[in-house]
Amino acid sequence: MADLQEPLVRPKRKKVLVDYLVKFRWILVIFVVLPISALIYFNIYLGDVWSAMKSEKRRQKEHDDNVQKVVKRLKQRNPKKDGLVCTARKPWIAVGMRNVDYKRARHFEVDLSAFRNILEIDRERMVAKVEPLVNMGQITRATCPMNLALAVVAELDDLTVGGLINGYGIEGSSHLYGLFSDTVVAVEVVLADGRVVRATKDNEYSDLFYGIPWSQGTLGFLVSAEIKLIPIKEYMRLTYTPVKGSLKEIAQGYCDSFAPRDGDPAKVPDFVEGMVYTENEGVMMTGVYASKEEAKKKGNKINCVGWWFKPWFYQHAQTALKKGEFVEYIPTREYYHRHTRCLYWEGKLILPFGDQFWFRFLLGWLMPPKVSLLKATQGESIRNYYHDNHVIQDMLVPLYKVGDALEFVHKEMEVYPLWLCPHRLYKLPVKTMVYPEPGFEHHHRQGDTSHAQMFTDVGVYYAPGAVLRGEEFNGALAVHRLEQWLIENHSYQPQYAVSELNEKDFWRMFDASHYEHCRQKYGAVGTFMSVYYKSKKGRKTEKEVQEAEAAILEPAYADEA
Repeated sequence: MADLQEPLVRPKRKKVLVDYLVKFRWILVIFVVLPISALIYFNIYLGDVWSAMKSEKRRQKEHDDNVQKVVKRLKQRNPKKDGLVCTARKPWIAVGMRNVDYKRARHFEVDLSAFRNILEIDRERMVAKVEPLVNMGQITRATCPMNLALAVVAELDDLTVGGLINGYGIEGSSHLYGLFSDTVVAVEVVLADGRVVRATKDNEYSDLFYGIPWSQGTLGFLVSAEIKLIPIKEYMRLTYTPVKGSLKEIAQGYCDSFAPRDGDPAKVPDFVEGMVYTENEGVMMTGVYASKEEAKKKGNKINCVGWWFKPWFYQHAQTALKKGEFVEYIPTREYYHRHTRCLYWEGKLILPFGDQFWFRFLLGWLMPPKVSLLKATQGESIRNYYHDNHVIQDMLVPLYKVGDALEFVHKEMEVYPLWLCPHRLYKLPVKTMVYPEPGFEHHHRQGDTSHAQMFTDVGVYYAPGAVLRGEEFNGALAVHRLEQWLIENHSYQPQYAVSELNEKDFWRMFDASHYEHCRQKYGAVGTFMSVYYKSKKGRKTEKEVQEAEAAILEPAYADEA
C-alpha cells in the first residue's frame, strides 16, 4: 500500500447557485422525470408488443419500405446548400453523456425513428435480424423465453443495437465473444449515394463490415443487423468473491477470477464482472448458466433481483465484503439487466435516498429515470456542472495494465465504485480503429490467445472524491490526463463519453487508415461528418461546419484528379 500515490490535495470550492440546483434536483426527478419516464417505457412496451404480433413477412415489408424512404430522403439533399447528413433524433435522446453538439449547427436530417423492429429470430442459423433502434430490453424479452440470447447483451435496457454497433458495447460475456460489434454477422447499410448494401466479413463489402464499428454512423446509415445468438438456460449461478488488498492485488484477483493461470477452459465462467469499492476492497462476480431444475434444488438460494423493491445490485454485491463468498441463482433475464434500475450507481447521485427501502418499496417501480429525460430537463449550467464535477468514462485497457489503470484513477479522480469487465480484442484481417498491441501474441500474457488480446473496461462513473468533500476539481483537466494516459498505454476511450481530445490526439488513440479508406471508397466524405468531428466537444458553428466540409472534400477531389 505504500507505493500507492494518494489523491491530489485540492483547496475547498466555494458553493454557487448551481450546486443547490443539483442538490435538490431530485424534486424534479420524482415529480416530473420519473412519471414521464414510466409513461414512455409503457408506451415503448406497447409498441414492442404490437410489433411482435405482426408476421415476419409484414415486418420485413415495412422495413423495406422504410429503407426506400431513407434512400429517397438522401437523394433530396443538395450538397451545395444543405449541411452534412445526420439522423433526425433530438440531441438529448442519446443514452451517452456526450451531448450531441454537432446537431446545433447546419445539418441535413434523415428520420430513422421507424427502425425499431425485431425482423427475425432464426433458430437454425442462430442469428437475430434486428433494426438499429431495437434495444436490449426488447431483444431479451423476445429471446429469453426461447432459451436464446445475443452473445453479448449490454446491461442497460435502453441501449440500442445501432449505438452498440456504430459505437461500443460490452457485457460480462465479452471475455468469450468480444465487444458487441464482434458478434455481428452482417449489416445492412444505406450509403451516401443511396445504395443499399449488405456487408459481411467475407463478401465484397467486407471492408465496410470492419469499418462500421466505432465509426459513429459516419460511413452510412445502419438500417439492420444480423447478430449471433447463443443457447442459454433459465438461471445464472452467480458467485460473489470478496478481494482485499492493494489495487494491484485487487486487479490480480480480478484476472484470476476468469483467466486461470493454467489455461484450463473448464475454469472459465460464462459471465464475469468486478466492482472495486475502495482502494483496498473489491468483489468479483462469476456466473455460469444453470437450469431451472438445478436452481430449485433444496438448499439453493434464488434471488429475483429484478423486483422493484430489491436492493440495488451493486449494494447487494457489496455485502460479500462482510459475509464472505456466497452463491445464488438469478433468473437469467434479470441478471442481464441487473444494473438498469440504479443505472449502475449513478442512481445514488440522482436520488440520494433512492436506495432506501421505503423509496424502493413505494416508488422503486418507477425506476429508472430515462437518461434522455434527465438530459432534456437540465439547463446549460447543470450540464456544465456535470462536465466539471462528475465523471462518466470507460477506459479500455490491456488486462495486464488494469492495476496501473486503477492506481491512475485513484490518484487523479478518486472515483468509487469502479466497474471491471473483460473483453477480447481480436486480431482482424484489417487494422480497424481499435486493435490489439502489436506482437501481443508472443508475450503469452494471462488471458491472451493467439488470435485475441484480453482487454478490460474500467468503468469510472460517479462524483470524484474531491467533489464529494467540497473541494475544487477540474473535470476537463482530469479527463485530458485520462486520455493522455490511455494514448500512452495503447488503450481506448469509448466515444459516448465527453472527450477533451484534439484531432491530433484523437488519431493517436485510434487508427484512421481503414476508416478513411472506407470514407473515400463509399462516398462518405462530404456527406457524413467525420467521426472526430462528430465526437468533438462543444458547439459547432456554421463556419466550423463549412471548414470541416472543405477540409475533407479537398483531399477527396485531389485523389480523384
